[in-house]
Amino acid sequence: MPDYRAPGVYVEEVPGGTRPFGRVGTSSLGVVGVAPGKDAPKDVVVPIDNWTQFVRTFVGDATEGTPLSTAVYGFFSNGGTRAYVVNVGTGGSLTGTAKRPTGLTLLEAVDDVAIVAAPGYTDPASYDALITHCEHELRQDRVAILDTVEQVDDVNQLTEVGTVTAPAASGGGDAASPAPAGRGLRPPISPGGYAAAYFPWLIVNDPVSGKQVTAPPSGHLAGVWARTDATRGVHKAPANTPIAGALGIVRPVSKGEQEVLNPAGINCIRFFPGEGLLVWGGRTLAAESSEFRYINVRRLTNMIKETVLKSTRWAVFEPNHHPLWAALRRDVTAFLTNVWRDGALVGETPQQAFFVKCDAETNPPEVRDAGRVVTLIGIAPVKPAEFVVFQLSQSADLAAVQSTGVR
Repeated sequence: MPDYRAPGVYVEEVPGGTRPFGRVGTSSLGVVGVAPGKDAPKDVVVPIDNWTQFVRTFVGDATEGTPLSTAVYGFFSNGGTRAYVVNVGTGGSLTGTAKRPTGLTLLEAVDDVAIVAAPGYTDPASYDALITHCEHELRQDRVAILDTVEQVDDVNQLTEVGTVTAPAASGGGDAASPAPAGRGLRPPISPGGYAAAYFPWLIVNDPVSGKQVTAPPSGHLAGVWARTDATRGVHKAPANTPIAGALGIVRPVSKGEQEVLNPAGINCIRFFPGEGLLVWGGRTLAAESSEFRYINVRRLTNMIKETVLKSTRWAVFEPNHHPLWAALRRDVTAFLTNVWRDGALVGETPQQAFFVKCDAETNPPEVRDAGRVVTLIGIAPVKPAEFVVFQLSQSADLAAVQSTGVR
């Protein structure tokens, strides 16, 4: 309370109650590869906002593109707005060394990155580097998009992780050759669902040379993710949607083949007569029994987690007792109520969609003595309607069918 000394009228500004939560971005891409231009900046993170800027910075007078340039073009063509590009140079490493960090290691410091890709890197070491980067306990705020190998004769190879590696991808991002029959090509399991894989590769026009080439799909899919976030929200599965700039696919995928690939977490790109090429899968590389087996669930959880983290920093060093707990409950509840209203959480009421608990039970004396304040949050994220089933029957007595239900 101010110490008033002279009689008069005083006006005070007081806090307005609930602090608004600004949602974190979900569509910025961190991409690593080999740039076309020989004089392009190397081993630095360069923010890029459009294709023209990429050409000016990374293409120069080059006449042929690379998987990196094709991916960045596909990202912006499909709705992406911000990419953080790292050129590792021909023969460069995805991670580098402690003395000379590069690639994914440089992206660790870019907090804005929500999607990660290394177009054309399809060897087991690259898969492991991408998944490890996203799963690391100090991050877990981004999801990797992995490319499967370009040439696959038997899709069953994509359901088993290989123990003997194929030749590593070159510095130019060329895909590893498929392993011999019987040896798996599937990217490894991502326990937390921080990675997704797509098959097959695309046929596109090289934006640098104008020639028709094959291209890994990760850059285009990152743009699809960004477009879905902008038009529908991060809670919408980035599937059943076209891919801008894709002229075809290197290998058609049948429904029977997808029945093999989908349970293994390999998302397919398929051609449908009258509709063209569509993204026809929305799973992560988590186990099928995982609660994070769907891309939109993983990314929605990331968004909520990061938004709460960044919007409650005001609470650090505040007195750890009932007023603080009430303020945290109030602010987080207000934020999650808006998330529920957007259709991202399941439930007819906010109480059915989420809960927020921060009180003496979650903060007993031993927790407070350790300098911690614990808030327990539970959410019910929406799952995609992956299998739409209509039950049809014929009956002379329709009234009986309607009353009992179709069996």
